[in-house]
Amino acid sequence: MPDTMPEPKYAYPPMEERRVIGKTPTRVDGPQKATGKAKYSSDYWNEHLLFAVLMGSPIAHGRIKSIDSSAAKATPGVTAVYEVAKAGDEIQWCGAELVAVAAEREEIARDAVRKVKIDWEIMDHLVQEDDLKAAGKRAKASGEKLQGDPDAAFQDSGVVVSEGHYAIPVITHCCLESHGCVIQWDGDTINYWPSTQSLSGIAGDLGNLLKFPPDKINADMQYIGGGFGSKFSADRWAVVCANLSKSSGGKPGKLFLDRNVELMIAGNRPSGFANIKVAAKPDGSLVAWQSQSWSTGGIGGGGMPPIPYVFGDIPNQRQNHSAVAVNAGGSRAWRAPNHPQAAYLTYSALEDLAAKLKMDPAEMYKKNLGLTPKLLRDIYAYQIDKAAELMDWKKKWHQRGDSGPGPVVKGLGMSLATWGGAGHSSKCQTTIYPNGIVVVELGTQDLGTGTRTIITQVAAETLGLPMARITLKIGSNKYPV
Repeated sequence: MPDTMPEPKYAYPPMEERRVIGKTPTRVDGPQKATGKAKYSSDYWNEHLLFAVLMGSPIAHGRIKSIDSSAAKATPGVTAVYEVAKAGDEIQWCGAELVAVAAEREEIARDAVRKVKIDWEIMDHLVQEDDLKAAGKRAKASGEKLQGDPDAAFQDSGVVVSEGHYAIPVITHCCLESHGCVIQWDGDTINYWPSTQSLSGIAGDLGNLLKFPPDKINADMQYIGGGFGSKFSADRWAVVCANLSKSSGGKPGKLFLDRNVELMIAGNRPSGFANIKVAAKPDGSLVAWQSQSWSTGGIGGGGMPPIPYVFGDIPNQRQNHSAVAVNAGGSRAWRAPNHPQAAYLTYSALEDLAAKLKMDPAEMYKKNLGLTPKLLRDIYAYQIDKAAELMDWKKKWHQRGDSGPGPVVKGLGMSLATWGGAGHSSKCQTTIYPNGIVVVELGTQDLGTGTRTIITQVAAETLGLPMARITLKIGSNKYPV
């Protein structure tokens, strides 16, 4: 007998030998979603359910002189009124939460909230940021960079220079299921049906906002109707909904934002504007970059985008960025925050430069891969070639102006991207029963990307069982993560 046992090896076999992972099974939740049997938090209903409606600010900027909600409270069928704002508050954007009403029926709540009277002091506002000069004091310097000697590089008679103005506007997430929740605050327990991308963390967030023990908050969400980065926090409307429930004797309250309010206050992807000048040698080697950029994501302005994107080691650079505060709801994460804007601004400018050089942009990008992160250069080279192959780039790409006769023109473009995301550790509880059935419990959520199917595949591959023998339970913060 050996003195020590060898370390066990935990590894999946090569892909070609795997029985479940890497295959294309029918989605576990496909029938539920296709037939409408999948229930989202916004579908929640029981006979005691109350309906809550928010009153949002009708103006972009002003100070509240007074609020009178007495008529709303006196409306038959209204169970509670919660004043989010108070006299003296300065409201910074249209749609900002002011008052909420809970009632036995939705139409009663809507009628009641219209009875709330607010006296305003109207204040100056700014809601458009495309003209940096017009923003005045609303534009604040928020980033700069100087590298090398850009002035000398641009003055070199041997380089080709391209200049342009580029812009990408604010856009909203527009989740099919709007932001909101159902909450029942009954004594020392809160039952919470959110629409969230952070099921395991949202009870802690709500508990912090309410000064309530997170371990007494039961969060349950089986499906989410889109989030795209905007649904991580509990948000003010959850606090509103919880207090309405508490004031209504612990009955569950349902508060989901109306579509117009959703688009105003539930987050956005910031804009990106830039005046860009870029220079290259006649062979396409990039030598200089200069940009004056600005952006907004609402009242907080907008952060400096990571430009020049991917080709960050251009030797001579000058960058100046301004954050423009406008009277609009704040921004939220959106699929690699600030990266889509940076990609658009950078590759619009580089495409223009390539056109001026009469050069294939894909070849220009490959020529400058030495300006990208060292560990990614081979990957980018492969990806450019593979993308060109898949889109038949050599055959379909053409110089600008060479689209041929007729009113319809065609063209191809190419850009690169990067992101620092990575995998992370996680825990689940697996119970194996004598009859061979396995139950896996995991406190995650389905984002619509096949979560249930993927986890079931992993469990089946790990245990050497068919997927049909695995029962997966997710959607509760009581499961391990």
